[in-house]
Amino acid sequence: MDRIFDLAIIGGGVNGCGIARDAAGRGNSVFLCEMNDLASGTSSWSTKLVHGGLRYLEYYEFRLVREALIEREILWQIAPHIIRPLRFVLPHHAGLRPAWLLRLGLFLYDHIGGRHLLPPTRSVDLSRDEVGKPLIANRYTKGFEYSDCFVDDARLVVLTARDAADRGAEIRTRSRAIETRQIDGIWQVTVENTVSGERRSIRARVLVNAGGPWVEDVLASGSGVNARAKVRLVQGSHIVVRKLYAHDRAYMFQNSDGRIVFAIPYQDDFTLIGTTDRDYHGDPSKVKATPEEIKYLCDSVSEYLAKPVKPEEVVWTYAGVRPLYDDGASEAKAATRDYVFELDTPGGAPLLSIYGGKITTYRRLAEEALERLSPYLRSAIACKGWTGESPLPGGDLDVSAVAALAAELIATYPFLTAAHANRVAHAYGTRATKWLGAAKSMADLGQSFGATLTASEVSYLMSSEWALTAEDIVWRRSKLGLRMSATEIAALDDWIAAHRVLLETPLLEAGART
Repeated sequence: MDRIFDLAIIGGGVNGCGIARDAAGRGNSVFLCEMNDLASGTSSWSTKLVHGGLRYLEYYEFRLVREALIEREILWQIAPHIIRPLRFVLPHHAGLRPAWLLRLGLFLYDHIGGRHLLPPTRSVDLSRDEVGKPLIANRYTKGFEYSDCFVDDARLVVLTARDAADRGAEIRTRSRAIETRQIDGIWQVTVENTVSGERRSIRARVLVNAGGPWVEDVLASGSGVNARAKVRLVQGSHIVVRKLYAHDRAYMFQNSDGRIVFAIPYQDDFTLIGTTDRDYHGDPSKVKATPEEIKYLCDSVSEYLAKPVKPEEVVWTYAGVRPLYDDGASEAKAATRDYVFELDTPGGAPLLSIYGGKITTYRRLAEEALERLSPYLRSAIACKGWTGESPLPGGDLDVSAVAALAAELIATYPFLTAAHANRVAHAYGTRATKWLGAAKSMADLGQSFGATLTASEVSYLMSSEWALTAEDIVWRRSKLGLRMSATEIAALDDWIAAHRVLLETPLLEAGART
């Protein structure tokens, strides 16, 4: 309690971790607590896209789209291992949006965001081009192909937190903020470890409420602030099926209800389909894809694909709740994806609450949050605007160099298969050698849990990336859960339980620095 942090942040999603990283890099002392695992809420249940949001142009969200398009290439350059360019095919559906409107939207998309690295839009003859082959013959003949990016969303959050910790931030997961109150103009936050039940209190000059779907719950924990803004919870569900087609492009399909659904190549052998948009009422931690949503997604893509997708073909589903700013839109699909700040100073100490936002604009959101808080922070001027220039951990390589890095890993560690090396390169970038070390064989990496996951990698994820359970590892730090059996995952949990105390020590003792 003797120490007073410059900034305390509640919420370990993309926005909270983004603010922690930026603030720490500017010389501020930062404390962040997350009640579960990093990215365990909304931030790991996205459509995995860093994109401008083509459909938001229909709602005249030009500022948001422009900002997102600019951020798209910035994020790609600071994290080229976990972000990659992706081409999207948009078939023209007679009877829905006219072709001229699609062409106009894509013209704006190409030109309002300062695109430099990504290739431009092109028209596609779907009756001749390979991207037309998976579609229903003779129904869709005209289309467009445009650029956006794919992102490993949960790893983006974890690596952002890792960089914040490397710059001095204290990151505490499984730590729920149970009370916030002011004493003599200083925030006091009481935090409870959800595993051990242990409580501690920290003090901070500034408090940031990045609770996402729980933003209003945080305000109700004694802050003394009655929220003026309201959060609108919108459920987005996704399904994963076996690979639907051979080429590497994604599809953006229009639906007759005005919504759009993506079909995206995923984890080499799968296709990701999403998302839905519907208002959600209830506990955000209990959201699940409903049978109706699964059928909706299957029906939506089957309207286009020659081989229909059936619910029984789904191998995995996930759902999340987007904590959007409630702008009064009549339909969930029309609710703004822009972010809104609410700054209060009850008792003199500032509290910044965040509503809405999207993964693509998280870095810019963090910059703007710190601009708002600059009068209250001692080091707000240092390194102003620095996060767009400094790579995330493992991302210190050219955007085109990930394939070369995978080849280099095979040369250094010839026991790695091409698929294994490719996975490691895309997950860890230049930091892969931190846990591969001096290994000369797979045996040197310790116990094998299946799907190329070994004890060395698990140990690294626990000691350096806050992983605590098998779920953290196979569904957030990776998506190896798609390839591992329930028995293998249970064996991993058993191993973690046996080794947890030893592996957690660096995080507990050193404030999560490596």
